[in-house]
Amino acid sequence: MLRSRYQPGTGSECGCDEAGRGCLAGPVFAAAVILPPDFSCDLLNDSKKLSVRKREALRVLIEREALAWSVASVSAEEIDQINILRASFLAMHRAIASLSISPELLLIDGNRFEPFGNLPHYCIVHGDALYQSIAAASILAKTHRDSYMQEAALRFPGYDWEHNMGYPTKTHREAIARLGTTPIHRLTFRLH
Repeated sequence: MLRSRYQPGTGSECGCDEAGRGCLAGPVFAAAVILPPDFSCDLLNDSKKLSVRKREALRVLIEREALAWSVASVSAEEIDQINILRASFLAMHRAIASLSISPELLLIDGNRFEPFGNLPHYCIVHGDALYQSIAAASILAKTHRDSYMQEAALRFPGYDWEHNMGYPTKTHREAIARLGTTPIHRLTFRLH
C-alpha cells in the first residue's frame, strides 16, 4: 500500500510526474494531482507496473475522486528548443499552474526539479511507487500521453505508435529511416 501523505498534518499535497521523456516523437506530458487526505486505493501504483486496462480504470477513479488534477504538455518543437529536462519541468509547472486548488507542498517524482514559485517541494526517487499522489500523477500523465499518441498514429501511420507510443523501438527507428520524420518528431534526439 502506498503512503497517503509525505507530511501528515500539512494541507494540500500535490503529486507530480511526467511521461514520455525518452520518446522520439510527441510531447512530454506531466500531471499534478491533489488527492483527499483519506484517499485509499490498493491498486494504485507506478503506472509502468500496471496493465493498460488497470491504468485506464484508475484514470477514471483519480479524475473523479481527486480534489484537483491537471495534465499539461510541452511539444516536440519546444523540447527541441529548450531540451527534454527543462521541458519536463515546464510541463509540470503548466500542470501545477492549471490546478483548481493551490497546493501547499509539491511531491516530485525523480531527483531534480525547478522550483515553482515559493512552493516547497520534495524530490523523491521512485516516488511513483511510494506515494499515492505521485502514482496518481504518473497514471494521468501516461494515459493522457498514450491517448495523444494513439490519435497521432492515425494522422501519421507507419511508425507503430499505437504500440510503441513514440518510444525508440526498432520498428519506430526503421520507420523513420524509411518514411522520414513527422512534425511531432523530436529532431534533437538521435532518431536513427
